[in-house]
Amino acid sequence: MSVVVLGLSHRSAPIELLEAAALDPAGASALATAVRGGENVNEAVVLATCNRVEVYAHAVTFHGAVAEIGDALAAASGVPLAELREHLYVHYEDRAIAHAFSVACGLESMAVGEGQILGQLREALSSAQEGGQAGGSLNALFQQALRVGKRAHAETGIDRVSVSLVEAGIQHAADLLGPLADTRVLVVGAGSMSSLAATTISRLGSAELVIINRTLVKAERLAAATGGRALPLADLEAALAGADLVISCTGAVGHVITTQTLLSAADSVAAADSRASGPRLFMDLGLPRNVAPDVADLPGEHVVGLAELDEILAANSQYTPHVKAVHDLVVAEVAGYLISRRAQEVAPTVALLRSRAADMVAAELSRLDQRLPDDLSENARAEIQLAVHRVVEKLLHTPTVRIKALAADGQGGDYALALRELFDLDPHDVAAVSVPPETGGLA
Repeated sequence: MSVVVLGLSHRSAPIELLEAAALDPAGASALATAVRGGENVNEAVVLATCNRVEVYAHAVTFHGAVAEIGDALAAASGVPLAELREHLYVHYEDRAIAHAFSVACGLESMAVGEGQILGQLREALSSAQEGGQAGGSLNALFQQALRVGKRAHAETGIDRVSVSLVEAGIQHAADLLGPLADTRVLVVGAGSMSSLAATTISRLGSAELVIINRTLVKAERLAAATGGRALPLADLEAALAGADLVISCTGAVGHVITTQTLLSAADSVAAADSRASGPRLFMDLGLPRNVAPDVADLPGEHVVGLAELDEILAANSQYTPHVKAVHDLVVAEVAGYLISRRAQEVAPTVALLRSRAADMVAAELSRLDQRLPDDLSENARAEIQLAVHRVVEKLLHTPTVRIKALAADGQGGDYALALRELFDLDPHDVAAVSVPPETGGLA
């Protein structure tokens, strides 16, 4: 069984296709369930962010799994497979593991090195675990990916060369609107990306920060954490009339802000409450888009979406030795993970062999104990038992060490099979052996 990754991202597909294929949390969970229900997949995790939709699967067969995942993705997104196919990428085994680690490090993000992806990976794994779609294999992969991502941020200095989408947009806004300290900011939404935007604005400082969300209590919570002011979604038009910079990222299907919304805002709000005349920028971080594209056709209105931010980041990114250090880290971690996984694959066979040996020793010692003289001292009995244990341990030591070494070279499977045949170990008994995992819980 092997790891397969199938997906599309900003690197492989235009924003319009990503927008059409975007999945909310419920849609991502449903896709994981559908993939897990296939005949060729026994575990599945779906990672759906603002610039990627990826399915990670523990597959029984490669081609069968790819076909099932492609069909399920098309059905879940509503985009015909024929339209998706030329933009999909597929990674298998070591390349799939390397991709997972690279994603966790932020190397595959629009903003190279951004750290938000770590939280998104945790949420994807947690959702799949709660839904019963993820098991030991993908849990181990994602846990290690999270650790690699943390190492990248802690050890390579990648944070010093990465610029988040929000920060890139704010820099662009400053060029258009002037200093942020004089700018009135409206954040629409209270999810992870909106929270990042509000936190960044709060850190940099602005003339005013207003948070609007469909659920007012979430807006109030975010406003309290960032020094802003919370409003219900019903007050959107009034809030728009007083905003110079509007940052929007909601999970709504359909446009939240349209030309009609802005025209109504201009008509319904008193001049005393409205902002001074001048340009206004809409930073649309939503996927699907929250701001209708034709808003940019109105006088003084500017719209920057994910595609434009990608271009800004590409123009500003500096691929320094820090990025190379992350690549090197990923290569080393993939090699280490493969060695560890191969060792884990033979561990149940070794564990069952040792368990059988221990049972045989216990049985033989029990029979021997009945034939030993009653007046034999306890020390003598202990020496006999120790001698038997040592003989068996020495006999098992060499094959145990050897099979682990062979596993590291990728040959463990054949030799594990040979051990099962030589010692008549039932494959079903081997599969039932529980080998303690190296770690547990979410990293």
